[in-house]
This record gives sequence, C-alpha cells and structure tokens, in this order.
Amino acid sequence: MTDKAAWEGRVGMTWATHWSRTDRSFTGLTDLLLARASARPIERVLDIGCGAGELSLALARAHPAAEIVGVDVSEDLVAVARERGAKLPNVGFELGDAAIWQREGFSPDLLVSRHGVMFFDDPVAAFSHLHGIAAVDGRLVFSCFRAVSENLWAQDVVGLLPPGSDEPGDPFAPGPFAFSDATRVEAILTKAGWLDVTIESVDFAFVVGAGEDPIEDALAYFAVIGPAARAASQLGDAEKERFQARLRRYLKRHASGSIVALKAGAWIVAATKG
Repeated sequence: MTDKAAWEGRVGMTWATHWSRTDRSFTGLTDLLLARASARPIERVLDIGCGAGELSLALARAHPAAEIVGVDVSEDLVAVARERGAKLPNVGFELGDAAIWQREGFSPDLLVSRHGVMFFDDPVAAFSHLHGIAAVDGRLVFSCFRAVSENLWAQDVVGLLPPGSDEPGDPFAPGPFAFSDATRVEAILTKAGWLDVTIESVDFAFVVGAGEDPIEDALAYFAVIGPAARAASQLGDAEKERFQARLRRYLKRHASGSIVALKAGAWIVAATKG
C-alpha cells in the first residue's frame, strides 16, 4: 500500500530525488495524456498529485493563456516542481491534498492527473469533492495502470525477490494498481457525480534505464522506485546481491541500444461534470 502518509514522507522524498527518472519512464504516456487533455480549449487547470510538475509544466508551455495549479501532498515534490516552474508565469504549485483542496474563485475547467489519483483513502469522497470544485463545463482526464497481468514487468520484478519477501495485500488499497479494474473506476466516478465516463486502454514503453550503461541505470531505478524497492532494501547483503544479479539478467533481455524499456499498460480515463 502507498497511502497519503507514505507520499508525505519517504516515498515523496524518493520521487523528488529521482524526478528525472520517473518523468522519463512515463514519457510515452505523458504525450498521450497531454493530447487527450488538450482536446478542448483550457482556461484553468488543476493537476492532481502533480509530483515534480511535469504535466503542469507541459500544459503551461502549451497553453500560455491558461492558469495551471499543481497540488501534491509531498513537500519535497512541490519544492522541486516550484523550482522547475519558476520561469513560467502561468503555473503554480501548492502543498495540499487534492481530496480536500480548494481555492476561492478557482474553478478548473480541466482536472488532470498522471498516475496521481490511485492513492486516495476514500476515492468516492475525493472525486465528489473534485466534482464540486470543477467548473460547470469541467472535464476530468487522468491515467492509471491497468492490471498487473497487463504490466508483467511489475510481476516479473517482484518475482525475482526471494520467496516470502513481498506479501500480496488488498488489491484495492491505495497504491499503483488500485485503479486497475475499469468497472470499479467507472463506478467510483459515477457515484461521485461524474458523467460520460470513458476508459481507454493504452500501451506505452516504460523506460527504466538509459544512457551509456542503461542496465546499471535501470538497476539504480528499481533500487529506489518500483514494486520491489522496499522489499529489496530489507534483504540481507547476500540475498540482495542474488536479487540484483537476477534483476540484471532480466533487464539485459529488455535492453535495446541505449535504453531499457518494458511494456506497460494504462487506462486513460475521461469524464465530464455535466
């Protein structure tokens, strides 16, 4: 489980340190998401769980007349986003929980998120609040992972750990795959008042390593981010070395030139306020 407390602490700090790696890993998906988000004119945007600001910054550059606000619970990630966006006058970042955040006079006509909505403790309440603060013609557009069976890289990497190192938990608990069930996602949004829900299946290249030594770069990525990072950090030296050797062999099979890319599957979800 990766809940709000984790993002406020250790997880947020890790992602803030390695923001360039995480942005790189989602590049293909980001482009698809931006295209869907920009399908209509934009005036005011709320970026939910904005992280280090990649989506907000791209929207701010593409729509210079629009006002973009990114919100995240991680102080470390917000600090990085503010630094990155310092020269863009139409974007700002705020520390806060999008499930309850609001600003007087700010009613976004686009609410967008790249993999930032799967961590709400109470998804129906969170999306009800977001529905309430959206403009009359507001749109919701976000991405999230499909099932682990359609993201075999996650299953494969966890499978390289010693038996018993990582115990399965509640599949619907806040975490990367909490929104993998499209039927559940549609039900959550419908209960929250959103209309015209569409859920599009997209595939993208999940780039985990690049550069002169993409294998070592990918190993460094999975050491701090990903489904096995926490469990691997708790292994003894010998077990950790064996895990890394298995992971290195796995990554070599997915290397091509200067990158290591794994096949990933996501949903791009869209809905309207009414």
